[in-house]
Amino acid sequence: MQKRPKIISISNQKGGVGKTTTAINLGAALAFKGKTVALIDLDPQGNASTGLGLEKSERKATTYDLLLSDQGLGDILWQTDVPRLWLAPSNTDLSSADLQLMATERRTFMLADAFRQQSIENLDLDYILVDCPPSLNLLTLNAMVASDSVLVPLQAEFFALEGLSQLMLSVREIRQTANTRLRLEGIVLTMFDKRNNLCRQVELDARENLQDLVFDTVIPRNVRVSEAPSFGRPVLTYDPFSRGAVAYKSLAVELIG
Repeated sequence: MQKRPKIISISNQKGGVGKTTTAINLGAALAFKGKTVALIDLDPQGNASTGLGLEKSERKATTYDLLLSDQGLGDILWQTDVPRLWLAPSNTDLSSADLQLMATERRTFMLADAFRQQSIENLDLDYILVDCPPSLNLLTLNAMVASDSVLVPLQAEFFALEGLSQLMLSVREIRQTANTRLRLEGIVLTMFDKRNNLCRQVELDARENLQDLVFDTVIPRNVRVSEAPSFGRPVLTYDPFSRGAVAYKSLAVELIG
């Protein structure tokens, strides 16, 4: 029996919060748990593609082609070094997609349409994770319109909760106008330093205000997590026993549960 994969956008309009790091390592952790995962790099910077070891010269078919040509998801997927983890890569071509999408009538439905035309049920995936750009632009809106839920990495810092409110408003608006099934998957605290009073205060505020929406797992600030992308690997293969790797495995278990 064909199954439809669960589609999760990983989004935060603020840069530098661990969004791409979470996309790469959560994807790897789900694959380690026996799930088949496609990570869609929808950020023109292509950091998720680089972080999984795909050189820019090797990115022949990308998410630009998925959105703006007749190539389906299965046509652009690349098998990573992690068993069961696939990548739909990105490159700088995607930076012009916003302008081209503006001229299209179904500008926010292009990714959803691509999934539907391909019949993603045929790809035998358990999860599709979409790494969004660090802004609420047309690419991010496309991701949310095509997704079942949004997972938000939240850096434990002073202004973190302020930026979150705008993202939650966007999720609500999309649910009302374009994608009634969209919901907030949850918020994961990243770059967490338990010795830092401010980090602990942000966690307390987040859990008081958002309660069950905040994952129990927090992702620690960890040198090994930061080093891994420069070797083109998730931290789970770079240093599987590091605190960061253990945390992402824990997050995967929570997500599956």
